[in-house]
Amino acid sequence: MKIKSLKQKKNWCGLKVLLRVDFNVPAVKGKISEDYRIAAALPTIKYLQERGARLIIISHWGDPQGEDKEFSTRALARRLQKLVKLPVKFVPALVGPKVDGAISSLGNGEIIFLENLRFHPGEKDNALPFARALAALADVYVNDAFSVCHREQASVSAITRFLQAFAGLQLEAELKNLQKIMQPVKPLVVVMGGAKISTKAPIIKKLYPRASQILLGGGLANSFWRRQGIEIGRSLYDASADKLVDSFLKNKKTLPKIILPVDVVVKSVSGKNVRRDLKAVKKSDKIFDIGPESIALFSSYLKKAQTIVWNGPLGKFEEAAYKHGTIAVGAIIAARSTGRAFGLVGGGETAEALKMTKMEAYVDWVSTAGGAMLSYLGGEKMPGLKKIIS
Repeated sequence: MKIKSLKQKKNWCGLKVLLRVDFNVPAVKGKISEDYRIAAALPTIKYLQERGARLIIISHWGDPQGEDKEFSTRALARRLQKLVKLPVKFVPALVGPKVDGAISSLGNGEIIFLENLRFHPGEKDNALPFARALAALADVYVNDAFSVCHREQASVSAITRFLQAFAGLQLEAELKNLQKIMQPVKPLVVVMGGAKISTKAPIIKKLYPRASQILLGGGLANSFWRRQGIEIGRSLYDASADKLVDSFLKNKKTLPKIILPVDVVVKSVSGKNVRRDLKAVKKSDKIFDIGPESIALFSSYLKKAQTIVWNGPLGKFEEAAYKHGTIAVGAIIAARSTGRAFGLVGGGETAEALKMTKMEAYVDWVSTAGGAMLSYLGGEKMPGLKKIIS
């Protein structure tokens, strides 16, 4: 795989650079609560700024239906200015006289930040006229938003028809680290959790030939148990994936590598948290976590791994009573990473759970992407990478 990195271009001085980032960060009442994705883009921004590029930064935020002040990227521009420690001028538009005027007065190494891309209907429609209008603002396009590269949207896909495209430093690093999963040092152990198996099936199928084990928890495990006739009570499962689960269960070559928990922690009808053997789950129970024997089982595989990828919590980790399984497995992955094995963690909830271990610094790569990571590892189309990798 060859990546068209921005490092390959020798002269950036004076060029107008349209930089696509993904600053779709969480916020509470309009206030940013976590800025990891913004911080992740700083190396690219500083690289271009220090080389005299004139930066025009674009991002989406949330999923507004038309223009909605709650989702204005003004707050993102302010937070970026604080982190980059340089002036960042916000322009409340995407195209038109206001943007043209701001760009015409932009000096080398200076930065402007445009309004939310999704305020324009052409963005999500991957509309060529909107992409052409964005392209007219700049000389070069840099994509540093791997987390949206699986989407056919104007600022990600159509834009590359009109401007020379390069990968930003964050996107380049994402690809290089994900490639270590595609071509792993074995044994490869995959840990998958969350609710919807339909979103995880492609990666399970793609990595299965390379993996030694695929450890499942959360709603994914519930879906497998349910189709095997094992009682899961009132627990969460993905009913839309019944046929998909059946296809895994019927495949005698596939099934042995899929490892399910052997005990669980449930919320009983009385409201108490109870550890149960898998066969002892009652119809009134809700499975919210994996149990201690399952943690030990998963650990036995992880301790032998040379490559590990983790996506999705193994239980309802956002509640203190049910975080133990997810946190324990996360700590084991972190302890095994950085030297002993290559560890990669991806997805918003998964990264959040990893932080709870206070060991995230030991993991080799924490991806800023969730859906894009799954799409890439699952071998699905990545429209945003067409002109960037070969």
